[in-house]
Amino acid sequence: MKRRDLLKATGLAVAGATTIVAPLIAQPIAGPSQVGHPEIGASKAENGARAVYKHETAPTQFVEANGIRFAYRRFGQESGTPILLMQHFRGGMDHWDPLVTNGLAETRPVILFDNAGVAASSGETPVRIDAMAQHAADFVRALGVQRFDLLGFSIGGYIAQSFSLQYGDLVRRLILVGTGPRAGQPPTDPKYAKYGGTTDPKTGEAPLEAFQNLFFSPSNASQAACSAFWTRRHTRTEDVDPPSSPQTAAAQRAAIAEWRQQRGERFAELTLIRQPTLVVNGNQDIMVPTVNSFTLSQHIPDAQLIIYPDSGHGSLFQFPELFVKHCRLFLDGTGGST
Repeated sequence: MKRRDLLKATGLAVAGATTIVAPLIAQPIAGPSQVGHPEIGASKAENGARAVYKHETAPTQFVEANGIRFAYRRFGQESGTPILLMQHFRGGMDHWDPLVTNGLAETRPVILFDNAGVAASSGETPVRIDAMAQHAADFVRALGVQRFDLLGFSIGGYIAQSFSLQYGDLVRRLILVGTGPRAGQPPTDPKYAKYGGTTDPKTGEAPLEAFQNLFFSPSNASQAACSAFWTRRHTRTEDVDPPSSPQTAAAQRAAIAEWRQQRGERFAELTLIRQPTLVVNGNQDIMVPTVNSFTLSQHIPDAQLIIYPDSGHGSLFQFPELFVKHCRLFLDGTGGST
């Protein structure tokens, strides 16, 4: 069966979507992986209660590693391979779409966290992507998680690539969304310069206009999806993250600039990523131009690519249910590293 036919048969096709894949993996894995849990000594009742929590209600917890107090939330299923999510520029745990996080949590444990210096975590944000990945490794080891799936969005995708190269033994499968390789194609659309660093003085966060212009396409359908996402993103009203500091914003800008510089043979390090990888983007990403997703899929040895139509940098927030279904097919598949 061809890929397009399989998508239609499983109800996962979307009009205009482009899919470029290694063989699609749609069979369930034999069973859940056994992983460490952060709740050392917790009772069964306490562990079971975690499955009741959702994006909107999971309590913020803290764990300390190498002098950093990391903020995190863990919710969803108790068993199975956890999935760790790495967020976009200046973004914290509350910037994820609940339809994405809750959808993933229906079938696996979900871990959200603020990296060093970001939002509710202590310390300072480093100015290099590799150092951000090292902080993330300190965090997951402090939790006692021995192996997990990793989803990186935007700058989170840069960190996820670096993490997989430095700590590949910890990562089972990799999902890269709206992101690109080291020394990839930089943004050229003037909207990037206009809206990329804007801040709402009332909230200290990026304003709605930034998401409308950078994460979604100009079409009516995409802008309607942006409005729906914006509403969902603010459904959590208690125990919310503070906005990231100016130090974090400046450090992440410096890290992005460094990531755009070539190091060694261009794209050679992508060939060293051994995890099965799903690459996802919108066909009109102006923040990390969509061509970078093709580059990732062409150079990572075991990569699949999905391009959503009429969407931009935040394609996973425009098609959240479909994105979750595609992630499940990929994460629950056989073949490659399990």
